[in-house]
Amino acid sequence: MNGRVAKIGDSVDTARDELRVDGNIVQSPVGGDPVWLALHKPAGVMTTRADPRGRKTVFDLVDDVAGLTYVGRLDYMTEGLLLLTTDGAAAHALTHPSSEIERMYVAIVQGDAPAAVLRAKKSGGVELEDGPVRPRHVAARALRDGRYEFEVTITEGRKREVRRLCTALGLRVERLIRVGFGPITLGDLPVGAARPLTTKELVKLSAVLNLKGSSAATASS
Repeated sequence: MNGRVAKIGDSVDTARDELRVDGNIVQSPVGGDPVWLALHKPAGVMTTRADPRGRKTVFDLVDDVAGLTYVGRLDYMTEGLLLLTTDGAAAHALTHPSSEIERMYVAIVQGDAPAAVLRAKKSGGVELEDGPVRPRHVAARALRDGRYEFEVTITEGRKREVRRLCTALGLRVERLIRVGFGPITLGDLPVGAARPLTTKELVKLSAVLNLKGSSAATASS
């Protein structure tokens, strides 16, 4: 922001300050309600505004809307639900660690997933190099050929957190999908497709954040 890295708690005066994400200026939407989208991000797509290597980004999959930003990054090979919005304040609140918004994932893994579930449920959590992970929910379901569907819900968005958690638990991830973010679920949204959030979903988002009168609650579908 204005030539320096923004810190948590910084405020932005859209008439005076210059805010950039990945080197690109973030513009404020002009009038009207904020835009809120749910995107089913495919694997092999970057969660960034532009990629110097020319790889496809999530913004190639949606209409070009001024001020649109993503709510929580997904890794290059991670699939699933990604929220995008022009409401920067709500996006910040949803991703701030103090909000403890649940992120729900399903991983297709190889390894002893039932034992991994027991380890993950221990009160101390699973220790990673940047601190412990204490999942809100963890479960495993057997598939064919020694594979498991490993479900995990966390409340943080640390870099590659779920993949690192699986590695620490002795599991090899073949595929990772985010199926929920807070009260919003992926459902049957096709891979690569996007849809506007419904009014009911926006009200649920505001309820989670306890943002009475927030623009997120008044936006239409």
